[in-house]
Amino acid sequence: MIKRPSKIYLAYGPTDLRAGIDGYARIVQDRFMLDPFSDSMYCFCNKGHNKLKILYWDGNGFWLLYKRLEKHTFKWPKIKDSLTNIVINEQQLAWLLEGLSIEQKRAFKKTETKYI
Repeated sequence: MIKRPSKIYLAYGPTDLRAGIDGYARIVQDRFMLDPFSDSMYCFCNKGHNKLKILYWDGNGFWLLYKRLEKHTFKWPKIKDSLTNIVINEQQLAWLLEGLSIEQKRAFKKTETKYI
């Protein structure tokens, strides 16, 4: 079961998504300089920004989640420094997975429920 991760990281730049779990774990170790066995999620996006993979360790095994957008692209942030680890929160991940920017001021206008 996927539990709430302690952190969610985005990989710098495009990633070749043909890799498997071991390939992404190496990227986490070499590029992120982090432990792939932590309770964090690591997100990777292809050059076309229409495919995304997430590596996650649940304490017992790895999950490799994959999403492909059919008509749109992921609004992957432009990261200027290749050594910077971008950390996002769960709401930003949800926006990203829906094809929205992670820098929303807010997703919806708050409305008050009125009963007649």
